[in-house]
Amino acid sequence: MIRSCLFIPANNPAMIQNADLFGADAVIFDLEDAVAVEEKDAARSLLREYFKVFAPAARVFVRVNNAPELLMRDLEAVFSERIDAVILPKADTAACGRLREALLRLEKERRISKSIGIIPLIESARAVLAADSLASLSGVVGLMLGAEDFTADMEIERSKSGEEISYPRARIAIAARANRVIAVDTPFTDVNDEDGLASDAARARALGMSAKAAIHPRQVEIINRVFSPRPAQIEWATRVLEKSKAEKGVFSLDGKMVDQPVIERAKTIIEKAKRYKLL
Repeated sequence: MIRSCLFIPANNPAMIQNADLFGADAVIFDLEDAVAVEEKDAARSLLREYFKVFAPAARVFVRVNNAPELLMRDLEAVFSERIDAVILPKADTAACGRLREALLRLEKERRISKSIGIIPLIESARAVLAADSLASLSGVVGLMLGAEDFTADMEIERSKSGEEISYPRARIAIAARANRVIAVDTPFTDVNDEDGLASDAARARALGMSAKAAIHPRQVEIINRVFSPRPAQIEWATRVLEKSKAEKGVFSLDGKMVDQPVIERAKTIIEKAKRYKLL
């Protein structure tokens, strides 16, 4: 259960060391786009040493490189029980399968007791159409939308309104929900537009996304607020659950019918409120 995922370049010692201070539910240490080719070895070494000493309270994801030779160098260098999931760019079913095999081998060789998950990064038209297949693969714990590469693949312009990514957002969210994994929305790239970020996050949440990626620490607080239950929702859910204890079957609250699906929704709201310390 997460709301925000903050990208942290794996070659930035200051940001890595302060990963726990930004308030994100998950941090994504990035070995791919954020790191130039000539700096990748140094980034791997930095991240490997960090994992030897630090255990962030936030969930830890690592975005690796997709090219097979770089991918294996990434995994061999930074594989650790500190990692919760590996984010795979340009994901397809075959690449996810190869990554799964590599993770299982490393877990066995290094005697890691936990299972490290996979989050396919969906960045093409083909990957959007394969969202359900990707979400159902063994080891997959979430899906993430990469809108910059997706819009480039579609030869369309990325806009602040986000209209052009409504369909992939919805399709990814539905596939994730159907397979009981998380759906992480693409970053909002204008780090100075707080109102735009809030609107963009709200649109993503309305389509079923469960979390959103951030590319700057200042975006985390806004994302967390948008993806958290609102006070009015918490108050409503509390009343629903209180009345459900005294009622059997369907009942009415504020003139509206309350049945089991509504009760389950109320339970989810309260669970999230407790998880995010809003109660």
